[in-house]
Amino acid sequence: MDILHGIELGLHTALTWHALLYCLIGVSVGTFVGVLPGIGALAAISLALPLTYYLDPTDALIMLAGIFYGAQYGGSTASILLNLPGTATAAITCLDGYPLAQQGKAPLAIFVTAINSFIGSTFAILLVMGFAPLIAEFALRFGAEDYFAVILLGLVAASTMTLGSPFKALAMVVFGLALGMVGTDVNTGQFRFTFGLFELADGFSIVALAMGLFGVAEIIANIGQPAGVLQTVGKIRFRDMLPSRKEWKTITWPTLRGSAIGSFVGALPGTGPGIASLMAYAVEKRISKHPETFGKGALEGISAPEAANNASVQAAFIPTLSLGIPGDAVVAVLMGAMILHGITPGPNLINEQPQMFWGLIMSFWVGNLLLLVLNIPLIGMWVRLLSVPYRLLYPCVLIFICLGVYSANNNVFDIFVVLGFGILGYLMRRTGFPATPVLLGFILGPLLEENFRRAMLLSRGDLTVFFTSPISAVFMALSLLFIASVFMPGLRARLTRRAPKASE
Repeated sequence: MDILHGIELGLHTALTWHALLYCLIGVSVGTFVGVLPGIGALAAISLALPLTYYLDPTDALIMLAGIFYGAQYGGSTASILLNLPGTATAAITCLDGYPLAQQGKAPLAIFVTAINSFIGSTFAILLVMGFAPLIAEFALRFGAEDYFAVILLGLVAASTMTLGSPFKALAMVVFGLALGMVGTDVNTGQFRFTFGLFELADGFSIVALAMGLFGVAEIIANIGQPAGVLQTVGKIRFRDMLPSRKEWKTITWPTLRGSAIGSFVGALPGTGPGIASLMAYAVEKRISKHPETFGKGALEGISAPEAANNASVQAAFIPTLSLGIPGDAVVAVLMGAMILHGITPGPNLINEQPQMFWGLIMSFWVGNLLLLVLNIPLIGMWVRLLSVPYRLLYPCVLIFICLGVYSANNNVFDIFVVLGFGILGYLMRRTGFPATPVLLGFILGPLLEENFRRAMLLSRGDLTVFFTSPISAVFMALSLLFIASVFMPGLRARLTRRAPKASE
């Protein structure tokens, strides 16, 4: 199917009344959780997963994806007005967004972030439309050993490119792989690592794991946190939001550069919008003629990161839809939602489910246009949400999490699982162990094992098959390069310290 026919099919799907309704629900919920600091898209999507059981898979994905990119729009509002990022990816926006609010330019900052988010998303959606079908067509030639190598590269890249210690991230990937092995062996039918608990015969529920690690852990982490000081913005008028001609000129190139950086970073498996916005801000500050203005209310300081994090979110769908490798933790949950609905993400998705693929992409356009309406004329409504006391909000969210995880399988055991993973997620956060690699390992673990076993079966146990197949060899070499990039700095530093002693 060529792109024009795909666009036509996608518009036919995305413009049905039910797809528009679920898109509106998704972006509204996304903006809501994005505006409120401390909840985030991951927790919200985990919470919404059980609700999608009764929906058409395409509508379900449109709604969940809407929550994802809607949260990126809303996250900047709390950053600008409260100096508290609504989402982790909007943290960098605090640096210049809050100083702008202190200067009485909050309406301008909110308008600029909304427009830049739209431009960044638009840039990346065009790339998804152009590249995802091409990559998927190429990936149809993959054998089991190639899939194993691609999944391994995704896991290694997710560990080594994460913020924080790569060693801890690698350990968490292994932990996630171990969690994914719990349950019934699909080849032999034997129970594995169930410890006599029949409730674990089907393994851990992805809904319980995601809700616990991200939803419950987030609530526990926010207990006792002081509320931020809301910057007074007064009555927001449209004319106060519009940039002057000089300000338009100031933000044009940073927005385009941020879009390009975000699209590139987002398309890499395991990176995410946090890294994209950080890189865009660093590049912009480095090439600026006035770097001293950054951190004091520079418009470039909010333009580039906001364009980058939204471009990254949309570009993360390139590896997910074409290869079945999630480009981000939130996309990993979306991939889990596809699996729950019996759909296998990967190169066959575009051929087997063209209506879903193109419908989802066209819904991105619709959702981003809806977000412009939600975030510019209705910004006053979202600002008022920041006054909701968390002592009322979080208990309600906790109750919804317990109800949601119970309704998935009508099993009380899952409530204890979600609370257990919530406590574990909080302890991991306090000790600096990232939760995202656990989720990636848990979701990709069964696929990794299945393709490894198939490759071993076809090659009669010959491990060199992973290096004799050209495609697999390239991905294995890239994985080794990523691992070497983790160990080499420490090794080089150790050799440098020993060199002077040897000369003495």
